[in-house]
Amino acid sequence: MARTLAERQRAHEQNKARLAEQESKIKLAERKQRTRRLVEAGALVEKSGLLELDSNALYGALLSLQDGAHDKAQVDKWTTQGGRSFMREARLRDEGKEAVLLTFKGALDKDATTVLRRAGFRYSKVMQHWEGLARFDEAASLAKLHGGMARRVTTTADAAE
Repeated sequence: MARTLAERQRAHEQNKARLAEQESKIKLAERKQRTRRLVEAGALVEKSGLLELDSNALYGALLSLQDGAHDKAQVDKWTTQGGRSFMREARLRDEGKEAVLLTFKGALDKDATTVLRRAGFRYSKVMQHWEGLARFDEAASLAKLHGGMARRVTTTADAAE
């Protein structure tokens, strides 16, 4: 009986330890999520041009938004306005970009691959080339800089014309 009791106590301690570990993981995930949201909010404050305000002015501006945050119509209006702004910025950023393939005769060094990744390219292990959306002239000069060549990707409809 004593042995069974000791085993049960050990099992109980293991369960407590397991629960404590799970609780710790949950709290860590919550902290990471909160930190990410705070960083996103800070980036939006910077993107909106309000970061230059002093702390009191910025806080006052945010407090003035608090009343509208409870009004569904106002939140919908803000959502629409923000979505349009994001779309406009994305269109401007991607204007003139097209699908481009970069090929190189041999393996690239780490510095070259870092440059290509920062330019928005990714390496396809299956096709053995770099691919991405870019302005063709910029991609061609980047490829030439590292001893490769750039090629436009044409769709089936483009090829038929």
